[in-house]
Amino acid sequence: MRGVNAALGAAGLAAFLALGEAVPRLGLVEEAYFPPTSRIAEALADETADSAFWTALGDTLTGWALGLAIASCAGIVAGVLISVVPYLRAATASTIEFLRPIPSVALIPLAVLLYGTELRSVLLLVVYASFWQVLIQVLYGVQDVDPVADETARSYGLGTWARIRHVLWPTALPYVMTGVRLAAAVALILAVTSELVIGAPGLGKRIGVAQASQAVPELYALIVVTGLLGLLINVGARTVERRALAWHQSVRGEVAV
Repeated sequence: MRGVNAALGAAGLAAFLALGEAVPRLGLVEEAYFPPTSRIAEALADETADSAFWTALGDTLTGWALGLAIASCAGIVAGVLISVVPYLRAATASTIEFLRPIPSVALIPLAVLLYGTELRSVLLLVVYASFWQVLIQVLYGVQDVDPVADETARSYGLGTWARIRHVLWPTALPYVMTGVRLAAAVALILAVTSELVIGAPGLGKRIGVAQASQAVPELYALIVVTGLLGLLINVGARTVERRALAWHQSVRGEVAV
């Protein structure tokens, strides 16, 4: 089944690349605005031969990884704390619902004011956007804990930390992994966006420079790189999720299928 899916995916990608080559060649769109796939591939090869490209890629991945790590740790700790401390969930509900919908890009002026075009500006935006993905999933996961199992643990004399480890955490872990996977994609989006808008070092800044200099093939090549990064991050996150939840019914059922 996986082989068939991989073949279908490859066929779809090949058809998409062929369409990208044919559309400008047939004059349906101007090559100046949408170059053929072959020209984009040539520009991508030139980019990978430039050491500055790899430096920019490293800057983007650094902001992404640090922001995701901070957001994941903070989201897990805050989610568990809010869930297990009496009345804290009710006390923070309105604050969470107020802060969560604020778009991270609305914080760009604040980030520039505080940190300029440094890495800390990128981290501020990445952490803010990714934190909510993890926190909300943790809160949902804790709510899904079986009250009978919790009461049984209490009756056996398990303390708070023991119940968190043996009852709450196994139930919440699938939600946590989903939150981290979603946060990984959001972190990449915000890392590239902040670099593009703020001018912080990274792929986003190179995209802005290519746009300003009318280097259209290079612009599309860099966009392709960000797409490939997103694909690799999603595949990696799903792989980690399957391994971390190998014991869970959903993953065991997926493997069986």
